Amino acid sequence: MSLRIYNTLAREIQDFAPMEDGHVRMYVCGMTIYDLCHIGHARMMIAFDVVQKWLRASGYQVTYVRNITDIDDKIIKRALERNIPIRQLTDEMITAMHEDFAPLGIDRPTHEPRATEYVPQMASLIQRLQDKNLAYKVEQGDSAGDYMYAVRKFAGYGKLSGKSLDDLRAGERVAVQDGKRDPLDFVLWKAAKPSEPADAKYDSALGCGRPGWHIECSAMSMSLLGETFDIHGGGADLQFPHHENEIAQSEGATGKTFARYWIHNGFLQVDGEKMSKSLNNFFTIRDVLKSYDGETLRFFMLRVHYRRPFNFSDAGLDDARTALKRLYTALTVTTPAVPERIDWSDPFASRFKAAMDNDFGTPEAVAVLFDLASDINRSKSAAQAGLLKALGGTLGLLQDDPTRYLQTGAALDAASIEARIAERAAAKANKDWAGADRIRQALLEQGVVLKDSAQGTTWEYAG
Repeated sequence: MSLRIYNTLAREIQDFAPMEDGHVRMYVCGMTIYDLCHIGHARMMIAFDVVQKWLRASGYQVTYVRNITDIDDKIIKRALERNIPIRQLTDEMITAMHEDFAPLGIDRPTHEPRATEYVPQMASLIQRLQDKNLAYKVEQGDSAGDYMYAVRKFAGYGKLSGKSLDDLRAGERVAVQDGKRDPLDFVLWKAAKPSEPADAKYDSALGCGRPGWHIECSAMSMSLLGETFDIHGGGADLQFPHHENEIAQSEGATGKTFARYWIHNGFLQVDGEKMSKSLNNFFTIRDVLKSYDGETLRFFMLRVHYRRPFNFSDAGLDDARTALKRLYTALTVTTPAVPERIDWSDPFASRFKAAMDNDFGTPEAVAVLFDLASDINRSKSAAQAGLLKALGGTLGLLQDDPTRYLQTGAALDAASIEARIAERAAAKANKDWAGADRIRQALLEQGVVLKDSAQGTTWEYAG
């Protein structure tokens, strides 16, 4: 079975074939870095990290571009609030983003362009649109000097979102701002205002100002991947208007297909409600990592298909941690013999591949991992344990040392626990069963679970 992907543009699952044999070019809309990343960002980043990992596991070379928006109204506002330069804020937030993504097992992309590094390319793209009568300069009013995209002049507008211009006519009831020809038109370039800080202004052939958000992604993706590339991804919230506008700009300028496959991950909710600071249910990645390890959060999210809505809850995280420990426990039964390459003809590997090839079906793939773990517990097979670790690796799971993972979180240090285990062994040797039970119970009250076997006593943290 070859890889099949749900293409938002076609509204169906399609066979995947890249433009260049063996090479996939993929662009994903990244962060607007004015604050710490939240769990909604984690959901999106993990989803596309799995996509690029599976493409590589399937034998493709992947050029993965994930941009950073480092000039934006919110960024300017936050820098002014903190009375620091924009670059200082964005450098700080990029560092924080990388620190937060690392525990989640999210790989760095091939390219991570900053919007401010591509302003000349954005200006050039806007000029191409103006030459084709798809962009115009506002000549009067508060928006004088801005450049707008003329939406009604692009025949394909709405093909990604399914929205027709008639559907959008409700917007015509909104007063048209000075110089804007149509309520549907969107900004490509914002002329500099005297009230804005100097580091928010860029000189270009369009005049002094800064790019609009939509043009940034068009310019960066085409600069790094070409005017047509294979996959464009992002959250469902970006489908309209951001991705719709990217298509209009890019295809309007080049006359070519922009992205061949569009992938969108589903929305995230918290206990069944939209995450919102006003509802007091807003969590940054750092908030979650204070109580749960990054791999548990990743595993929790992979148990739900990327296109489905994801419901975030403490109960779900607790269940995910317990389930992930079951998989790690199977890796302690024997020493895994990890294969150099996965034998996809193996029955477990074949089922796993079929699940992932069906639009990155991580829930079904995870179910295969549990079946394989059960088989390992029965057979004690080092080869099967190695296969479990290898398959988990294609999802960014099960790469930690199993013993270390199972012991992480204990308040007592390992040396103290081992000392207590030795005391218990001595008590048992002296037939002091009550004393041995007291030691076991004392450790259990601190979350340390002892496991006796013919090979001796091991322990893990039950938190």
